[in-house]
Amino acid sequence: MFGESSASALGFLGEVIFKWMPSILTVIFESVQQPTTGVAATMPSPLIRPLSTSDFSRFLENASTFGVYDSLVEGWQTYAIFSLVFSTPFLIVIIYCLVRVFLLRQHEARMLRVAQKPVAAQNVPKTLLRWNRILEQTRSDNEHNWRLAILEADIMLNELLDVRGYKGETMADKMKQVDRADFNSIDAAWEAHKMRNRIVHEGTGHALSSRETRRVIELYEQVFREFGFIE
Repeated sequence: MFGESSASALGFLGEVIFKWMPSILTVIFESVQQPTTGVAATMPSPLIRPLSTSDFSRFLENASTFGVYDSLVEGWQTYAIFSLVFSTPFLIVIIYCLVRVFLLRQHEARMLRVAQKPVAAQNVPKTLLRWNRILEQTRSDNEHNWRLAILEADIMLNELLDVRGYKGETMADKMKQVDRADFNSIDAAWEAHKMRNRIVHEGTGHALSSRETRRVIELYEQVFREFGFIE
């Protein structure tokens, strides 16, 4: 059924392209060469003034070869459906390209804002001091210090996201905007932030070990080193 319909639509399309349109062009060409003969003689100045709707319909009927105009009228619905189906994939590709260009422009604008920020805005010396303090807390024997180290590292991560131009009410909202091509350590950031959430929501109910603390801090370290927050 579908095969027959497709064959019919293609056949009709071929008729339009290879018979109907050449016939019209031939008549137009002849009317230019001999404006007082042929079909043009029956039309009211076809190439001097615009044709009305009724004139154009009659012009197509006279210009077409025998039977093609009737085939056009009878098969116009099939031709329209076939054209719509054929055009839809191209329309989807165009929409996709427009969306990608829009997202790329947003990313470029965000990177431009980051580049325009002075170095002082990142406050690198202060960041290094905070990171050294976090490492000291990580090496201690006090579980309370381990928790503080992870919480402080997460605050630094949030500040890093702000400096990089990501916006959102929560850190999760900001990280969801990240393009992996520009943020290689995003998986480490997600894993570390999830551990921070467990510490906050579960409190002392989540037993934190020294080994686990070091592992989480190393995840934060991957992120900070990628963007030059620490050396």
